[in-house]
Amino acid sequence: MIDPPVTMTLPPKRAARSPERPTAVRYPVLAVVFVCAACGLVYELELVALASYLIGDSVTQASVVLSVMVFAMGLGSLLAKRLRCRAAVGFGLVEGGLALIGGCSAMVLYASFAWLGESRWVLVGFSLAIGVLTGAEIPLLMSLIQRAESFRAESFRAAPGGGGGSSVGGSPAGSGGGPSAAGPGVGGAEHRRRRPESHDAAGTVADLFAADYVGALVGGLAFPFLLLPWLGQLTGALVTGAVNSIAGGGLVLWLFRHDLTARSRALLVGANLSVLAVLATATVLVDDFEQAARRAVYGDSIRVAIHTELQEVVVTGSRGGPPDLFLDGRLRVGGRDEYRYHEALVHPAMNGPHGRVLILGGGDGLAAREVLRYPDVDAVTVVELDPGVARLARTDPGLAALNERALHDPRVTVAYGDAFTWLRSVRPVQERYDVVISDLPDPGITAGAKLYSEEFYGLAAGALADGGRLVVHAGSATARPRTYWTVDATLRAAGYATRPYGAGGRTGGVTTGPDRAGRSTGGAPPAGGGWGFLLAAPGSVRPSLGLDVAAPQLRSLTVQGLRVAERCVERSRTEETDALPPSTLVHPRY
Repeated sequence: MIDPPVTMTLPPKRAARSPERPTAVRYPVLAVVFVCAACGLVYELELVALASYLIGDSVTQASVVLSVMVFAMGLGSLLAKRLRCRAAVGFGLVEGGLALIGGCSAMVLYASFAWLGESRWVLVGFSLAIGVLTGAEIPLLMSLIQRAESFRAESFRAAPGGGGGSSVGGSPAGSGGGPSAAGPGVGGAEHRRRRPESHDAAGTVADLFAADYVGALVGGLAFPFLLLPWLGQLTGALVTGAVNSIAGGGLVLWLFRHDLTARSRALLVGANLSVLAVLATATVLVDDFEQAARRAVYGDSIRVAIHTELQEVVVTGSRGGPPDLFLDGRLRVGGRDEYRYHEALVHPAMNGPHGRVLILGGGDGLAAREVLRYPDVDAVTVVELDPGVARLARTDPGLAALNERALHDPRVTVAYGDAFTWLRSVRPVQERYDVVISDLPDPGITAGAKLYSEEFYGLAAGALADGGRLVVHAGSATARPRTYWTVDATLRAAGYATRPYGAGGRTGGVTTGPDRAGRSTGGAPPAGGGWGFLLAAPGSVRPSLGLDVAAPQLRSLTVQGLRVAERCVERSRTEETDALPPSTLVHPRY
């Protein structure tokens, strides 16, 4: 009997690279996914916040940014298919582009607002670009991880003892002998050796998305609590872009450098260095840029420009002239005609008992100035959200002169906090006021919608003494009648009887914002134009619209003028406005 020839297996060829441990690829990739996700959410929040400041209506801006960005992320995932064959260089270029676009987005958005006066389409463009690049990240990283794990599997099969050939005296691999052909022990060992070759694709996806979501959490918390207060919006975005570029480019050039050709490696190094150079240069010049953009918005007569914890506060005006006060780019006080607004706001409500007065808002001290012109006022409480505004109203020479140092008066107490929260929980239950003055931003601004809700007016009614009156700045009855009459419907739903009236405002040359609408080109402003107000009292009896017998001499307001203003505002009332529903916390109507 002739024995079958013994099959001799040559030693396997050595792999091009030694097999890598699983953690050598997966953990660094997950760390970069974490960092890039944090950066991506910072870009997203920065666009929402800056657009809310510059354009207004935070709900609309957030909806535009989020919806466009999510759509673009899906588009980016589809486009990433074309880069899978060059996943390493593709991911490096995507991160470089994302760092450049995301890092510079705040500066470009602010520049378009300052010099072009329009930034909506710029906002949409950046949301689309950042979304596309962000959506391409995960598919490209998946390709890189799968390629790395496939290479490890091939290296494992090529390694000694890896099951790449048959043993001496055994049956060749793939000959159909199976485990029994070589004996149970050999077959079990081969089965155990081959198990690591197959990687867990589902587990990889889970790891990537877990790192992505945790990174988004960290980025979302870092933006309001670290980046915004420490660096500001412009510098914070630039620093975030630099971190994004270093993390993305560093991963490819370090971990996947063998997948790059010399030309691709040089391209990535050059691109990332260029991005970092642009971001660094912009960071150095950001203060000069901000000053130039601020001058483009406010003119050359800027007296004070500060960032409080809540907003940007700018005071403008020539030396010796009345100042203008801007909050986040919106005109809050026009020094040349603010007396028209504050006289109309305060004095009709002072027609009656007025020993104790509550002013909601009014941190500029101008409403308090008008109240203090009545010598029989005993106490004035001002509830201001931003301590920086009240501090500036006390210390800035121009503002202090304009408000006649009202906030220094011993009868005035300034409380800091949200007016809604203050009315609900801070105000002692037994404390009552004869007059409540709502000197708050326009109801058309989303952030202030709760301060024009039925619930808010219910809280205000609880703060009124018997026979007390509430006056509300409700926006322009002629420019935005739907908003104005929604405030009226809300007051009536809260149990008030109302009396509408208005006041003309806006001398020529003054920039207007959405919370101070209306403009006249000179001369006497129209009685019902500019600003709209509602005088209200709990119950079914409408309050009297007039001036108190002890009213001081006023510059713009008379009893006859109030009657004319009431008729002008009433002309904007229609059947449609009479049928408007009230605004509530859960269903804001503005």
